Order: sequence, then C-alpha cells, then structure tokens
Amino acid sequence: MNTSAGLDSDTGEESETGSASLGGNDPPQTPSAPGGKPFLPDPLGPRREQSRLVVAVDGPSGAGKSSASRGAAIALGLRYLDTGSMYRALTWWLLEQGVDTNDAGAVGALAAEPIIEVGTDPRAPWVRVNGTDVSAAIRTQEVTSAVSAVARVPRVRAHLIAQQRDIIANAPGIVAEGRDIGMVVAPDAPVKVFLTADSAARADRRAAETSWSAASTQVDQDRRDRLDAAQSAKAGDAVEIDSTRLDLDQVIDTIVRLARERADVPYPHQQTR
Repeated sequence: MNTSAGLDSDTGEESETGSASLGGNDPPQTPSAPGGKPFLPDPLGPRREQSRLVVAVDGPSGAGKSSASRGAAIALGLRYLDTGSMYRALTWWLLEQGVDTNDAGAVGALAAEPIIEVGTDPRAPWVRVNGTDVSAAIRTQEVTSAVSAVARVPRVRAHLIAQQRDIIANAPGIVAEGRDIGMVVAPDAPVKVFLTADSAARADRRAAETSWSAASTQVDQDRRDRLDAAQSAKAGDAVEIDSTRLDLDQVIDTIVRLARERADVPYPHQQTR
C-alpha cells in the first residue's frame, strides 16, 4: 500500500433545536467510503468527564486523519467521531436553504436549526440532517469549498463543539478527529495526535480521491489551510506524526501504540486488516 493510495483526503471542517446523536446502535445508511489547553474561561461552559479512552486526532486537510482515525478506532475497539462531517452537514443544509455561507451573521443565526446526527461505528459511519442521510452529499466540491467559512463562525463552533463533547462523554471510548480536537473539544484526552504531511503529498492524496486536477487541488488546499489556521493549532502534549513517507498501516500502528503507552490500553484483539 502506498501513501497516496492508503491515506485518503480528510473530511474538512478540517466546529436550541439541533442535536447530535451517538448513533452507535443505529443501522448505517449509505455510509461514506473509508478514508492542550482548555479555554480559560471556557465559553462553552464546563465539560463533562471524559470517556474511558479518548484519542484526539488533529491535522491539516489531506494528511489522512479520516482513514487513520477509523483504522485506529477499529483496531482499538473504539467508536469514531468525524467532527468535520458535522460542519459539512450544516454547510450542506445552508446551501440547500440558499443561505450565503460567507454571511457570518446569517450562518450563526441558523446554526442550531437543522438536526444533525452522526453514526460512530468506524466501519460504517453515516451523517443525517433532519433524518435524511447526507453521507455522500456532504462530500461534494460545493460543500468542500464552503465549509471553512461556515466552520469559522463562533456560534457554529459553540453549537457543534457542545454536541461533539456530548458524544465523546457518552461513548465508552472514542477516536475523535478534525480541527481543535486536542485543544478545545477534548483537551483532557490522554492520547493526542497531530497528523501532518508535506503540502505536495497532501494535495496528491486529495486529488486522487476527487475529480479535481492536481493544480486546482493545491490551490484549494492552500486556501483552506489559510482559512482554517485559527482552528489548526497543535496541542502542546500532542505527538506529531508526519505521514509523508508512511503508509496507512504504519500510521494506524503508531496511533495504536501511543494509545497502549499513554492510556494503558491492552493490545487490541481486533485487527484492521
């Protein structure tokens, strides 16, 4: 398995009446294909006690967070949370409503309107908006191009981060990936990973997963890196993994080893392959 084929592009972000569901016992519907320090004071209020084991995976777009996180969750027998899919789901809904996603005021005012649910089975995650499965619809170029603007809106982040924390707190153990996981969403996670790769490798991986040209992919990636910079900080206690020259199995094995070393997790009986 080579790096570009094994490490898929990320979900992007790269985070009332809306709600997020743990979704662990729900049947999957049209699943998508496989691929710090807390704020003081915390604007989102007190966090609930962390789950038995939380693995926080951060990193830039195209580094392979999604595929590596899913593989590690399977190997460790944990749930899986793709926080980026929640931002994408809200972005998809806003676009369907004809909302200008660059209008931060309008986006913030509507952040809690749709009911967003996510499945946490790492073998078959799914995403629903108001009961409709949107697992495939949120991966379009239109959503990808708009999601960074939506994810930067403070009211959006406050709303979805609260939901993400609730999912993590209610899981017996979970691998959560996206932006700001180790710094904001789960700052007390015992295992933190910052997964990165050089810019060219990340662009090549994303291009391989889409119909975009390598040149347009690089341009879009650079744009998203700039827009997502504020939510892309590495937690001080995170272990950085450079996946440029690693294949998927090597990245998963590194995360699993960290879980064993840092959280005293027994060697998993399940295998990723």
